[in-house]
Amino acid sequence: MKLKNKKIAVLAGELYDERELWYPYYRLKEEGARVELVGVENGPDAVKSKHGLPAPVDLSAGKADAKTYDAVIVPGGYGPDHLRRCKKVLAFVNDLFAAGKLVAFICHGGWVPVSAGILKGRKVTSFPSIRDDLVNAGAEWVDQEVVVDKNLISSRTPADLPAFTREAIAFLER
Repeated sequence: MKLKNKKIAVLAGELYDERELWYPYYRLKEEGARVELVGVENGPDAVKSKHGLPAPVDLSAGKADAKTYDAVIVPGGYGPDHLRRCKKVLAFVNDLFAAGKLVAFICHGGWVPVSAGILKGRKVTSFPSIRDDLVNAGAEWVDQEVVVDKNLISSRTPADLPAFTREAIAFLER
């Protein structure tokens, strides 16, 4: 139970990628963390994945107090495009980042930190199709399985989930 007493938000947006949401969700729970699915303000009680798998949202970003969380995980899929439109989601991510807490994203999850304005001068990776978005937000983009830059962790695709989750757990053990 490496992460006992840790509280982690996993952002849940409509059309999320199943692997990128559920793999970290259950791995972090397995390590003893309290994990909650956080959605958009005034959003549905459950969001559906790209293939229709529902994910029940525990609370909206407006009700999630960043001071009580140790990390936020941003899965990919098309969910991040929905999440980035919510100012409360962006404020939540920004507050965690500013406090030095973990912000971890995979695949298209990078769209959320782009819109939160937290990537300038940071080294990241992502699915290659959003590389330009990250670079235009001021980040240095590299093609690596996982990138750790202080309190920011990023990965490219579901194939990188073992490395992504391993680094998130290592960060949270500190």
